[in-house]
Amino acid sequence: MLVEQLKKDMVEAMKQHQKVRLTVIRMVKAALDKERIDGKKEIDDELLIEVVGKQMKMRKDSIEEFKKANRQDLVEEAEEELDILKNYLPEQLTEFEVEQLVDETIQKLEASSMKDMGRIMKEVTPQVKGRFDMGVLSSMIKQKLS
Repeated sequence: MLVEQLKKDMVEAMKQHQKVRLTVIRMVKAALDKERIDGKKEIDDELLIEVVGKQMKMRKDSIEEFKKANRQDLVEEAEEELDILKNYLPEQLTEFEVEQLVDETIQKLEASSMKDMGRIMKEVTPQVKGRFDMGVLSSMIKQKLS
């Protein structure tokens, strides 16, 4: 279970004085607790994947901003945090695998225009959530429908 792994890794990071890793794990744990309280949700692997996905998106956005500001030191720090976060996501899907899934869904739903985008996203999202970048998925579907 990923949640148990997160707790074990936190203890290990404390024992080995891994400051960056410990900070990232604590941020994830704090975000998990916030989701649990605000959303009245049970902490499970699905919630952890959702939270880690949000944390990764924040880091990716930060990396883009840091690059614009010419702050290579901060880019490297955010990339290190991203590498740590990737440990708490299931195995990522390749673009080819997702493209096949999108093609199958378009055929299954007999989608033909942008009006069908919502239906396709609704069908594909549960299968790829936490395992593929949702922005890339959205762009892929738009390209295929246009």
